[in-house]
Amino acid sequence: MSVALYPGSFDPITNGHVSIIESGLVCFDRLVIAVLRNPKKQSLFTVEERVEMIREIVADKPNVEVDSFDGLLVDYCRKRGI
Repeated sequence: MSVALYPGSFDPITNGHVSIIESGLVCFDRLVIAVLRNPKKQSLFTVEERVEMIREIVADKPNVEVDSFDGLLVDYCRKRGI
């Protein structure tokens, strides 16, 4: 099973983000969308709100998982086995 990771701030999620998600699903069996927690950056929406918005958008796509992370992306990937 091929897994892709799509990290970003998604503040807010846009049609461009959704297009990339849909394209990723054509190429990969599973897609993990990882929303970055960055306390040093002023955000329009909280991480929880962004995760919920994305989950609503991808609700009909069972092979998409939405998660959040902080720290280094490489550490998140190792932790998740991606």
